[in-house]
Parts: sequence; structure tokens; C-alpha cells
Amino acid sequence: MDILTRIFECELPITEMKKIVKYISLVLVALVTTGIYGQDQGFIYGEVSTIDGNKYEGQIRWGKEEAYWHDIFNATKTSNEHFKYLSSSEKKDATQRDWGSIDWRIISIWSDEYSNVLHQFSCRFGDISSIEVTGRNRLMLTLKDDSYMELSGGSNDVGTSVHVMDSELGEVKIRWDRIDRVVFKETPKKLSERFGKPLYGEVETRQNGKFEGYIQWDHDERMSQDKLDGKSKEGNMSIAFEKIAKIRNEGNSSYVELQSGRSMMISGTNDVNTGNRGIIVSMDEVGRVDIPWNEFKEVTFEESKGSGQSYRSYGKPSKLEGKVVTQAEVEYTGIIVFDIDEALDIELIQGKDDQVEYIIPIRNINKITPRNYNYSTVELRNGSKVLIGDSQDVSERNSGVLIFEKGAKAPIYVAWKKVSEIIFE
Repeated sequence: MDILTRIFECELPITEMKKIVKYISLVLVALVTTGIYGQDQGFIYGEVSTIDGNKYEGQIRWGKEEAYWHDIFNATKTSNEHFKYLSSSEKKDATQRDWGSIDWRIISIWSDEYSNVLHQFSCRFGDISSIEVTGRNRLMLTLKDDSYMELSGGSNDVGTSVHVMDSELGEVKIRWDRIDRVVFKETPKKLSERFGKPLYGEVETRQNGKFEGYIQWDHDERMSQDKLDGKSKEGNMSIAFEKIAKIRNEGNSSYVELQSGRSMMISGTNDVNTGNRGIIVSMDEVGRVDIPWNEFKEVTFEESKGSGQSYRSYGKPSKLEGKVVTQAEVEYTGIIVFDIDEALDIELIQGKDDQVEYIIPIRNINKITPRNYNYSTVELRNGSKVLIGDSQDVSERNSGVLIFEKGAKAPIYVAWKKVSEIIFE
């Protein structure tokens, strides 16, 4: 009689059955996790075509930084089509943040004289279908629904070199001016060659608790083969992150403990002192948090459960839909344009909880509730809440909200100071 028959006929002792059920549960969880994450499926992957027609396919590292689908691509929008819906007084209010009296009404369509008021476009690499280089500082970005937008500089993501781990040639570095097009593709479960393993662990802060996820050290190093540089009493050090178990902030130096148990104090570079640009932790259901050096306490590195969410797990972008409730308890329901700029759920909002900065995809957000001129409560779809501020997205600097109600000829404009809450569907 096989063991499954004995289980179903209850012939095994209870303690043995519990062990078997627990084992089966762990196997199922592992299978589900593998399906979602995969061993290497969280790494950026695709084909880079050059202006000469050459093609290179493999894992991609954007510049010396972005390597995962959850990493963020930044550029500047070359136009803003939504300002044409504002009246001249509302345009002034949206751009100068003059908190005078605003009439509530269906607004008229004026000339787009404020289209040069540009915003940053940010999304995760997993949301992008392709990038076509159209100039030294310009590009055409296509999303997964085949919609596209023209973008220019505004960050080091534009104009940088792209590194490809080609299966035949190994690592190939391609200059921006040589690139014709980058087409992103589903990453194989197992790459024959890669830039390294993920950096993953738990970061403890001084006032904001602990965060667990994929780690970017000094806004830069994020792979196991990247190096931590500094100086010890004996001289220069350059230690691969895969050998490091723990790093603790000691002010203008760091205590570094290796996987072997060896430890040392290291100083002298911005990897390990107050010049550090910050430690970023990426978490799937949240987004990312950026922890400045003076708030950072300690990081403990762990073996990651995978490389992150796969390319296919990033769905097509959707228009923002939901309900806007005003301070006067008037409700408007329809398609939303947030900050007269963000119109898609793949776009990001940011704000600070004390010194820790949150960068959150709107599709992870259930509700935003302004609290005062500088802060808003953001409720995530996983049920957690965070009070963030000190940024345009969640403070009085927000340009306001447009609501396109079904059947209406024109959208309704609500100034940020009049917003009570925004609930996304």
C-alpha cells in the first residue's frame, strides 16, 4: 500500500501526517514561488540592435546600475497633453501653486500654452516593451499595450551605455550613440551567463523599522559580483558583495562582517562613509524605499528566494480609474489624471516618511488622503499605510486632479487643496 493511500485512509499516525502535510505545503509554496519569480527571471533581458544592424541578446544591465525588471527607468516627458483642459486661471494655479479661491465647474478647453510645464516619466523596466534611440538625448519608449511616448534626458538612464551578457560573446558594452533599438523579452528561467546573483537582505533603520527586499547599495551596487570599496588599516579593500554577511554604519566608516566570520572596519570612500548616496530596498507589493546614510543602521544579507518578479508578471498599463472626493463631500467618478500628469497605473509617486523616501507604483495604491499642505496618507492594496510628504506628488505642490466622468464633454478639475481623498479602482 503506497503512502498516499495510507494518508487518505488515515492509517498513518497524526504526527506523521502533520509532517507530510507540512512538507507538501512547502513544496507547493516553492513551486508557486518558482513560477512567479524563477531563478533568473527577475533580471532584465532583451535584444539590442545597433545602427549597423548587429544584434546582441542576453541579460541587460542599463549603464552600471539597473539590472532587474523592478528597477526604474527615468526620463523627461517632452509634452503634457493634459494642460489643455485647464482654464487660464487654473493653469496659473496648477503651475504657481497659488491657493486662492477656485470655482468648481466643468472647465473649458484653452490653448495648450502650458504644455512646456514638463514632468518626469518613471516606470519599472518590466513595464516597457521597447526603447528606440532617436537622438543624443532623446528616445521613443513603447509600453506593453503598444502605446508610446517621446522622452528626453533628465536622468543618467538616457545617453548611457547598455551592457548585454551575450550568450556567445560574453559581456558587450554598447554606447548610446550606437544603439538603434532595445526590445525587452521574457527572461529564461536559467541564464547560461549573468552579471551575478541578486543582493537581498534586511535593512534596519534608526527610526523607521526594518525593510526586507532587493538591495541597491549607494544607489549603485546591486549584484553579488559588485564590489564594496574602501580602506582598512592595512590598505585598500575591494570586496565582492557575495562575500559580505553584514554592514553596520559607524558614522564616517563601516563595520563589515564577511560570510566567513572575519570582520574589519572600512572607511575612505562613499561606499562606507557619509558620502554614501543611500541604500534602496525594493519590495514587490510596495515599491522601493530609499534610506539615507544617517538613517541607515545595519544590513544583513541573505540568500534571495529568486531574482524578483518575471517580465510577464508586469501587466499592460491601464488608465487610472476611481473616485475623487472633495472637501465639500462632492464625489466624481471616472478616469483620473493625477497631478495633471500621471495617467497610467504603471507610473510612480514618491514622498518621504521622515528621511526615508518611498517610490510607489500607482497600481500598488488603494487610496491617497491629503492630511495637510505637506503630507498625505497612502494606503496600499496590501493593507499597509504610510504617511509621506515633502514631494510634489503628495503635498501642496501637486498640480491637482482631472476627472473624466463617463459621458461628460470635458473633464473636471479639482485643485489639490480641495481634495479629501482619491480612491483608485
